[in-house]
Amino acid sequence: MDSLVSTKWLAEEIEACDLRIVDASNHLPTAGRDARAEYEAGHIPGAVFMDLASLTDADSDVPSALPTAEMFASRMQKLGLGDGSRIVLYDDSEVKTAGRAWYMLTMFGAENVAILDGGLAKWRAEGRPLETGNTVLRKRHYTAWYDPKKVRSKRDMVANLQSRAEQVVDARDAGRFSGEVPDFRPDVPSGHIPGSVNLPFYDLFREDGTFKEPDALRGAFEKAGVDLSKPVVTTCGGGVTAAVLLFALHLLGKEDEVSLYDGSWSEWAVDPDTPKETGPALQNV
Repeated sequence: MDSLVSTKWLAEEIEACDLRIVDASNHLPTAGRDARAEYEAGHIPGAVFMDLASLTDADSDVPSALPTAEMFASRMQKLGLGDGSRIVLYDDSEVKTAGRAWYMLTMFGAENVAILDGGLAKWRAEGRPLETGNTVLRKRHYTAWYDPKKVRSKRDMVANLQSRAEQVVDARDAGRFSGEVPDFRPDVPSGHIPGSVNLPFYDLFREDGTFKEPDALRGAFEKAGVDLSKPVVTTCGGGVTAAVLLFALHLLGKEDEVSLYDGSWSEWAVDPDTPKETGPALQNV
């Protein structure tokens, strides 16, 4: 199974016994949307609801921190996602939350995970079937292991300010990155981590919500000042759209020396001891 699958492919494979479809929709608080209620009102047949909003480590000081491996495995087992499953993720979110689900699954050991290109919006636009209610699957064993190379902490990011060993790529819009537009959270100033470059995640998509071709994706990173031969760590507001950048890098074949700053700007910005910058990104830093 490819990492990016089409609606046509999913429609043809939907009855396969090893296939698991997951609605990974989640929304910003400002969107005024209820992801679970929308799932129950209409989802791709057979899809289970991941509930990303609650899949966090509440004991961590990091805002919306990644769950522990044990917590993640327990949730996946309850959803019926197990070892050997082919997992297809989709969302109906403006912030492309299937990317966050893909990042977590691959970090916690899943080996055959794909994102539905265009998500629920494309599936619905093509007139394909939906079902209502809540899908419950038989529990299956999920073996979780944690890959620390794929995540960075605030301490790592502070150290990187001196070493510049990793390029920092910020997925937020240019206004919040530069400081010209206030953050939607009233207690979080806008701006960015010093030395980072800016690649808004939505620049990776076509108008219909599907990913751009590889050459266009590569061009977007290069235009932002990213050297794809060197290590990259992605960041954003809270670790969600940063995962979209990681998925795009995966589509380009960049598997090694890539990671995500889980705390992202929501952690960095509110710490009085961390340096902040405003203004446009410097190229090729």
